[in-house]
Amino acid sequence: MLRFLTAGESHGPCLTAIVEGLPAGLAIDIEAVNRDLRRRQGGYGRGGRMEIERDRVEILGGVLYGRTTGAPVAMRIENQDWANWRERWHSGHLPKLTVPRPGHADYAGMVKYQLDDARPISERASARETAARVAVGAVARQLLEQFGIAVGSYVTAIGEVTAQVPELPHEELWTLAETSEVRCPDDQAAHRMRARIDGAREAGDSLGGIFVVTATGVPVGLGSHVHWDRRLDARLVWAVMSIPAVKGAEIGPAFENARRPGTEVHDEIYPDGESGVTRRSNRGGGFEGGMTNGMPVVVRAAMKPIPTTVTPQRSVDLVTGEPARTEYQRSDVCAVPAASIVGEAMVAWTLADALSEKLGGDSLDEMRKRSSRT
Repeated sequence: MLRFLTAGESHGPCLTAIVEGLPAGLAIDIEAVNRDLRRRQGGYGRGGRMEIERDRVEILGGVLYGRTTGAPVAMRIENQDWANWRERWHSGHLPKLTVPRPGHADYAGMVKYQLDDARPISERASARETAARVAVGAVARQLLEQFGIAVGSYVTAIGEVTAQVPELPHEELWTLAETSEVRCPDDQAAHRMRARIDGAREAGDSLGGIFVVTATGVPVGLGSHVHWDRRLDARLVWAVMSIPAVKGAEIGPAFENARRPGTEVHDEIYPDGESGVTRRSNRGGGFEGGMTNGMPVVVRAAMKPIPTTVTPQRSVDLVTGEPARTEYQRSDVCAVPAASIVGEAMVAWTLADALSEKLGGDSLDEMRKRSSRT
């Protein structure tokens, strides 16, 4: 099975990731990884940090002559902003954060680790960590591509502005999203989203929204119905919910389905001369019984507004116990478009893990042989 760990702080020297379980023989396209890192850095509503960073990955182990060896893959992404923090970091003169930001990890982390400073919490809880996840997901995406599986995303809402997503093939929606600053395939809604972000910026506020990650070419039978922790739809929701500020996720239009009768929800099955069966709808989001059913996988996620706002919020100084107001830490106004790229990474990773579980094998050739027999 696949596993990854990340390490590093927002303003430390770098982010690192260790990827374990990749089959030997997988060609790694570093520029494809860097392309996904650039995609994460884009999007209307990003803050000043993205003007500093120029994320690129360096592979430190587990790849020889451009192909995985079966050993753990080590990756590093340098923090360009480290140059502005190095002296304070080493001298111990980082400014203390004693007033926790509502909605951030600050308060719970300070209490959990018995700290009088939220700095260690904020440095690790920062969404800067997701750059490492995108690098990991980009490698997983390259494994999926070997088996005809593709992953993409788009944004359907920012604040109260909601898109009317055209009924187009998923690949066409991904293409439209790539041409939009807010990654929305509805041009009119995208224009209103940009205006809404501008309004939030002027008001010293932040915005959340909704993004959708889809995967095509997914075979039938990834995941399992036999144990709770092997149900792939649950694993996907868990993976997407682990993204900072994501507070809700569903498979397909799950909450809409809950308001409809069964005859309007379940995807009827029809005979098909070539593949055996076909479907004319995908309200199940590609899943039945915790397993993929051959339809595109659809994961929808809700991201709350970023808790760091220019406008101060009421809080308490945990050192003095006195009422206080939060101090602004450089942040985005809206990171929903960027979060959709992180969502792609987490979905790609989880599907790659399930595919490896299904096929087994220590090398890519072995996986291919087993795939041809399934």
